Amino acid sequence: MLISGKGFTSKTNGLFFMLKKTFLIIWFFTNLALLAQNNELTKQIDEILSDDFFESTNIAIDVYDLTANKTVYRKNEKLLMHPASNMKILTSVAALLSLDSSFTFNTSVYYSGLLMESVCYGDLYFVGGCDPDFTSDDLDSLVKSIKEFGINEIRGNLYGDVSLLDSLFWGNGWMWDDDPSTDFPYMTPLIINDAAVKISYEPNLIDKPVVVKTIPQSKFFDIENTSVTIKEDTSDLTITRDWINRENTIIVKGTLSYKALPDTTELNLVHPEKYFLTLAEESLKKNGIIFDGFVDTATMPLFTHHIATFERSLDSVLVNLNKESDNLSAEMLLRAMAYTYFGKPATAENGLKLIDSLVNMTGLDPTDYKFADGSGVSRYNLVTAELLLEVLKYIYYNHHDKYVKLYNSFPIAGVDGTLENRMTNSTSSGNVHAKTGSLSGVSSLSGYLTTKNNHQIAFSILMQNYIESSSVPRLIQDKICDILTSSIIE
Repeated sequence: MLISGKGFTSKTNGLFFMLKKTFLIIWFFTNLALLAQNNELTKQIDEILSDDFFESTNIAIDVYDLTANKTVYRKNEKLLMHPASNMKILTSVAALLSLDSSFTFNTSVYYSGLLMESVCYGDLYFVGGCDPDFTSDDLDSLVKSIKEFGINEIRGNLYGDVSLLDSLFWGNGWMWDDDPSTDFPYMTPLIINDAAVKISYEPNLIDKPVVVKTIPQSKFFDIENTSVTIKEDTSDLTITRDWINRENTIIVKGTLSYKALPDTTELNLVHPEKYFLTLAEESLKKNGIIFDGFVDTATMPLFTHHIATFERSLDSVLVNLNKESDNLSAEMLLRAMAYTYFGKPATAENGLKLIDSLVNMTGLDPTDYKFADGSGVSRYNLVTAELLLEVLKYIYYNHHDKYVKLYNSFPIAGVDGTLENRMTNSTSSGNVHAKTGSLSGVSSLSGYLTTKNNHQIAFSILMQNYIESSSVPRLIQDKICDILTSSIIE
């Protein structure tokens, strides 16, 4: 049958309009369903925030769909809040963008004078490079390098060069009565064992002092032990340091039940560089290197000879910094940036200039915020959920290789770090990669997660001004994450 062009066109147009109408109907109902889902997400979060808890507690939230490039939820995103350890996000991103990928934290050893027949007629210098994760084992490796270098005896003195940093041992706004917690380390470029000491304790015979030892054992410490092992089931043991007088004398008092299991505790140290040098002297002798000189701090002279350097990568420090929320690592990273761009002595003030530069990169104004340290310990820090979100967005969109490093350094919900015991047995477990933050009356959580339909989300949740247990705001943060990870967002 011959079909005319006119008839063919008419039938085709009819089919076209019918398909178009069908498509529009499908599109309408699909988007209506998605709109309903998005409205349901907003409704669920709003319902959480309607709790009586928020009558006195401030909360700021900013949630962004990185895949769809649109805002998902916002509330009080411009409200200035204490970030607590979410300040570490700014420090981490600033370091990733300002330090070369080959950057390392170095702890080095040099000698002065002459080396003849395995005898060093001069001084030994350990030069601090702000490595926050340097340990006794690392020190032993350096000392063995001295032996392998050919030095069996040192007829001079042992010095620690701490000239890389200024003399401020704490951050701006740190509180004096938080001493001697290891969360508030005394800062020096010559760090060992987290600038702290681990102390083991266990019951003795009844009526005898509790058995107390430092790990590693060292002549550096005096221990005042007035404790008693008792036959009762309850214990009232206190192990502290003479922090009021800023002394490293360890004070043990109270009672410990004879049934108690061996345990450990940790204390920060005043002048941790002196502890480093004492352990160095003890390691020299342990490795058979003869030394009977003076031990002190001093700036290394120009004409010295390099023996060995212990290096630690930026990536390694970043992982410990964020997963364990390590304050010392954050502060050393801040000062590493300061040294790289402004030289010695490195200061927190110069390091914060790099964070100001990061804020400028995001298009925001650094003068709208207050930055006091790199770790978030200081309550002088004031940021917004919007700022943290913009930083998370900026590195995701503009520096994807560095974003991957940041993402992998964050704790994973239900898996590791400070999120190991949170959001377990939920859609957020193994999904949320985020930085926690906690001070008295302050709780924060910012990072990344993936929705049910595989959209990548960046989020920031800041909460403060509560007197309840920290478990309350954490539970609220976890619920919000569960809502997001179980949602379909288009």
